[in-house]
Amino acid sequence: MDQETAKKLLVEGGTFVFLGVPEETQFGIDMQCWNTDEDFRGIKMIPPGLHYVHYSAVSKSTGDVCPRSGFMHYFNKKEFLVKMWDKKTEDISTEEISEESIQRLKDNLFNLDRHLAPYPYEIWQKWKLLTSQITAELATKLSPEKGIIRASVELLSMTDEDRPRGTKSESMESQEEPETPTEEGAETPGQSDAKRAKRVTRAEKENAMLPDLKPVPGASMRFTEIPQDKYPPGSTPEEITKHYLDQSYSLELMIAQHNEPLHIIGELQLAYLCFLIGHSLECFDHWKSLVILLCSCDDAIHKYRSVFFHFIRTMEIQIEEMPEDFLADIVMNKNLVYKKLRELFRTAYVSKVDGRLLTMIERFKENLTEKLQWDFTGLDADDDDERPVIVKLDGTDTIRMFDRLETIGIFEIYPKSRRL
Repeated sequence: MDQETAKKLLVEGGTFVFLGVPEETQFGIDMQCWNTDEDFRGIKMIPPGLHYVHYSAVSKSTGDVCPRSGFMHYFNKKEFLVKMWDKKTEDISTEEISEESIQRLKDNLFNLDRHLAPYPYEIWQKWKLLTSQITAELATKLSPEKGIIRASVELLSMTDEDRPRGTKSESMESQEEPETPTEEGAETPGQSDAKRAKRVTRAEKENAMLPDLKPVPGASMRFTEIPQDKYPPGSTPEEITKHYLDQSYSLELMIAQHNEPLHIIGELQLAYLCFLIGHSLECFDHWKSLVILLCSCDDAIHKYRSVFFHFIRTMEIQIEEMPEDFLADIVMNKNLVYKKLRELFRTAYVSKVDGRLLTMIERFKENLTEKLQWDFTGLDADDDDERPVIVKLDGTDTIRMFDRLETIGIFEIYPKSRRL
C-alpha cells in the first residue's frame, strides 16, 4: 500500500485506541489476532462497518491465556473510539473517557500513528460476507446488556444456605424406587401413570445435588428463544405430527420477533462469529439450533425464499471457516452439518424449488462434494436412521405402543387398515 493511500485511510477510516494494554496480551479485530508489544496503542484504518474487537489477558509468570472477551462495534467513517485497560480486573475498563482526553488524542493522531497497527485489509472481503445480514441495531439487540461478549459467562455466587447438601431429602427418598434390570427408559408392566410420574431418575438425583448457578444479570447473549412448543395451541394429532416434521411454524415465530425476516440470518451469523472468534459454547449451541431449524422447514422454503437464499450463501462461507477437526470424517460420524444439509437438499428437490435458489443449492452441493468429498447421492431415498423400524410385540405391550403412536398423531397420517 502506497503512502498516499495509507494516509487517506488513516484519516477516513475508523480508529480504536486501547490504552494501557500489557505486553503479550492477545488482541484482535474480526478474524485477526496478535500478541501486543510495549508500543501497542490500538488499531487504525478500520473500514466503516461492524467489527468484533476481542482480547485475552496472558499471565506473565505461566503464560496461561484467559478466556476470550470482546465486543461488537459499528465503526462510522472517521470514528475515533478510545478504551482503557483495567490492571486490577485484567479486562477492559468500564470507566468513561473524558471528551477532553479523547480530543487530545485525536489532535495527536499523526504522532500516535506509529503505535497503531493497520487493519488487516486481506480479511475485509471475507468479513463482509460473514456479517452481511448483521446490522448495528441487531448486534446491539442480541449482545449482552453489559456489551461484553465472553467465552465463559460470569455466574452469580451462591450463599452457603442455598448450596445443595450431600444428603437425600425425605421427599426424594419417598419417591425413589429400587432399580430394576429393565432397560433404561422402559416401563414396568402394570405400573400406573401416577407412579411413573413420581419416579426420580438417577440423572435427576445427580442434578438435584448440583448448585443452581445463574448468569450475572446482563452478561448473557440475548438470542431469540427457540420455541419449545412446535405446534399452535389446540392442534389436532395430525397437525402436531405435521409441525414436528415441518418446523416452518417455529421459524415463523422466531422471524416475528425481528424487524425483518433476514435478521434471522443475521442472528445465525452473529452466533457463529461469537463461537468461531469468541470461543463461546453458548453461541455454538444457538448456531446449531438455528441450522437444525432452517434445515427442517418445508413450507417456509417457498414463503421465505430470500431467507433461504442468504442461508445457503451464509453456510457456504461459514463452512469454509470452520476448524478442520470439526469437519473431519463428517460423513462417517453423521455430523450435524452434513446430516441437516442432506435434509435441506432433499426438501428442495421434493418440494420442487426452482429458479435462483435451486441454482445456488446445486452449486453449493457440488462445491461440498468436490472440496470435502461429502456424498449427497440418494437424496430421493430415506437415510438408514430415518427408515421405519418394525418391532414385534405381544399383548399389552402392543396395545400400549399403538396408544402412544395414536397420541402423537402418527395414525392420522396412515390409514387404520395399515396398522398391523
